[in-house]
Amino acid sequence: MSLAHPWLEQEPWPTASMPKELLEQRIERILTLTNIGYLGTTMKDGQPIVSPLEFYADGFTLYIFPQPNSPKIKAIKRDPRVAIAIANPMAGWACVMGCQIFGNAKLLDVGTPEWEHGMHIFKWQASSTELGRPLEVPPQGQLARIEPERIVYTEHLMRKYGYAPRQIWRPGDAETQVVPGGNV
Repeated sequence: MSLAHPWLEQEPWPTASMPKELLEQRIERILTLTNIGYLGTTMKDGQPIVSPLEFYADGFTLYIFPQPNSPKIKAIKRDPRVAIAIANPMAGWACVMGCQIFGNAKLLDVGTPEWEHGMHIFKWQASSTELGRPLEVPPQGQLARIEPERIVYTEHLMRKYGYAPRQIWRPGDAETQVVPGGNV
């Protein structure tokens, strides 16, 4: 038995849905704790490929700046369905916290109003400083916007408060759903 975290051993796991407002606050927290995610796309032959990348959020909408002619760009052009995993570094089950965002990526062309908006969200100045690029003009490549269709949020600490550790958010849904689980 864990003396520090006995709630981690509870069986069965809690199955209560979080109120949508609480879940949205938890997702927002993850999207502000880090700006590194792992983008999953599909290669031409159907194989999955996952790439680490920098992202910035506008609400739950994510903006990424993929390298021109990269496998990510080619994959998004073929099939815009993507998944991105974002997690806080963990040091045991008591602090597991992260989300998976599923949606479609849209490539935004330079100079369009959508691109201009995204470049106000994406903190390109930090990368430009690190790479020795000028700060007067943003990089002129396509930006990708990911609109979430579903977010699976995971936080095992929520078990302590009676909530299922995996909660599902969908835009427009009044209530959240849960993914059942248990210790193996």
